[in-house]
Amino acid sequence: MSFKVIVWGTGLVGKAVLRELLRHPLYEVVGVIVNSPEKDGQDIGALLGLPATGILASTNTKKILALEADAVAYFGPSAIYADINMKNITEALAAGKNVVDTSMGVFENPSLAPKELIDQLEEACAVHGKHFFSAGIDPGFGNDLFPMTLLGVCAQVNSIRTIEFIDAGTYPDQESLIQLGLKSTQDQQSILSMEGMMTAIWGGPLYMIAEAVGVEVESTVEHYDRWFSLSTVSYPLGEVVAGECAAQQIQLQGIVDGEPKIIIDHIHRLYPDAAPEWQRPAMDYVHANRIEIDGSPSVNQETVFEDPITKNGNAGTCLATGMRAINSIPALCEAKQAILSTKDLPLISGRGVIH
Repeated sequence: MSFKVIVWGTGLVGKAVLRELLRHPLYEVVGVIVNSPEKDGQDIGALLGLPATGILASTNTKKILALEADAVAYFGPSAIYADINMKNITEALAAGKNVVDTSMGVFENPSLAPKELIDQLEEACAVHGKHFFSAGIDPGFGNDLFPMTLLGVCAQVNSIRTIEFIDAGTYPDQESLIQLGLKSTQDQQSILSMEGMMTAIWGGPLYMIAEAVGVEVESTVEHYDRWFSLSTVSYPLGEVVAGECAAQQIQLQGIVDGEPKIIIDHIHRLYPDAAPEWQRPAMDYVHANRIEIDGSPSVNQETVFEDPITKNGNAGTCLATGMRAINSIPALCEAKQAILSTKDLPLISGRGVIH
């Protein structure tokens, strides 16, 4: 059995996934939706630097959503553009398509998402009895699937910490990272300095872990730290001048029994030698996902994703993020409930990946 898929969005994640789907035995790309008029009508082979495929990118969403398909893989802009994303996702669901998503991290844990947004999704799902799964960001599976799986081999745990190390200087979505605080100056307040912002963004997976192991998070503590460049440094996608933030650490702690027990951490560097005193991954100088469990047994797992051609860690992670969503489509098509999280899915083993 194969699954017909409409890919919505041809940014870094969308393009990386499309390259793989064109040769994947389990999935058939039947349509591609783009936002840019310059891409409208182009063969997706041209967009990907590949031979012609006969599949034309289109800005006509109604026309593409009218095609027969099992699912829409939505790789839209970041959650900064939540209104646009919600419009597009609900339109795809109401058109009779299951939807997998990597843009709206707020839905990684649906039980904590704003009720008005959940109501919109449920209403759209109900039109044709379809289903929705958001794989999250950072990537999502680094903050929920990885830690919850490793907790399943432990007898006792004192604390668990997930860390995402990003080579921010080659990260394609510079807009989002700058909005979070990179390149800000000491006299500029970062959005992450606002009380409750970290909990709103990353509280979903933190509370999901707590629920999975059966503990109650009493409160969250937010730590935000910036490292300011001592000189002007050029990096692959820009330049940071002396006095601007060249690295940031974003740490959200879940307090259980008065102590930080569940910690979701991020360390972003615009250039490799920024913040030399901060922690680094063991397997790569700047880029990795790491899980640290202090317990019985203690566990240290580090994962590095690489693009098979360029060896770029961001490109590899974006592909993995997109394929986590794609590989969930068979389970989504058989789901009972409308909106799912990682806890609701069966084991996603990647059917058809050996080919």
